[in-house]
Amino acid sequence: MATEHDRDAIDPYTATETLREALTAAGIVLPSLGTDGASPYLDLVTLGNIRADVALKLADTLRRGCA
Repeated sequence: MATEHDRDAIDPYTATETLREALTAAGIVLPSLGTDGASPYLDLVTLGNIRADVALKLADTLRRGCA
């Protein structure tokens, strides 16, 4: 688990691209994935809206990875 200090050191653009690469490797595309420019000091990553079938595939992938 990341500490408060660790979270401050993470670049949201790097986090977004790392997540995009991992999702792509799993065959998952989040079309609205990006950084939240409206709140630059919060370092937010926006996942956006996805179709129900993509949500189920993401959930399945996460479950298999946690098993």
